[in-house]
Amino acid sequence: MENPSDTHLPLDSIKQEIHSLREDLHRFMERTNQIHVNAIISDIRNEYSGLLAHHQVERAGDCLSHAMVHECKMHDTCFQIFLDFLTTTSQHIKNGEITEEIVQSYENQLVELKKKGPFDKCDICFTEVFRLFNKQIDLMRSLGILDKKENEPTLVQITDEEIVSQMIEPFASPTRFQIIQAVSKQTKTFSELSHLTRLRGGNLLFHVRKLQQAGMIIQRHERGDYIITERGFRILTSFIDTYTAVKRMHEQ
Repeated sequence: MENPSDTHLPLDSIKQEIHSLREDLHRFMERTNQIHVNAIISDIRNEYSGLLAHHQVERAGDCLSHAMVHECKMHDTCFQIFLDFLTTTSQHIKNGEITEEIVQSYENQLVELKKKGPFDKCDICFTEVFRLFNKQIDLMRSLGILDKKENEPTLVQITDEEIVSQMIEPFASPTRFQIIQAVSKQTKTFSELSHLTRLRGGNLLFHVRKLQQAGMIIQRHERGDYIITERGFRILTSFIDTYTAVKRMHEQ
């Protein structure tokens, strides 16, 4: 009489072999798909990089014209400085050559320029420049011109209260998340936010002030448009990047 364990051994071996083959096939498909995707991205980059760079400059001019403080006596001078800066950075889209060190040097330039700003309202204009520059960097990453950082982030000491009140709590509301996503795309008036959220008066003001207190949005002037700050933009994109990465991980 056959030993049952002897009967199961070949079957188990076959199952294991099939499983291994499926894993090998899956890895092969992943590699070939990635090669295909990389080839498509490379073709798009080579064919349209000049057009994309030109579009970034045109878009920068339009956004700066809309978002900058027009009543400022330095408006025209700063507008040209900012546009020249964004024109220079956009050329990396065209030539396909940039590193994280170059990105950091541009960020340092903006920080140094911001320190020289003589007015409180300079924050409004610099926030828009940072936002447009980060949009360019995001485009370069998506085109594979600039690889995402692989190094582990440096951990800094942050109190529990600070991280909750300044980062988590402001986003712990669908309404506030809806508001900050809206102003990250373009400036919004209070009435436009009211129409978007279907909230009025004090109910909407409560959420707006939460985001203002956390330094994520600011108002251009009294009764003026609301715009996202550099801090708000960075935190928002970090949340979205993290959510996207976790979602992909669960889908695999």
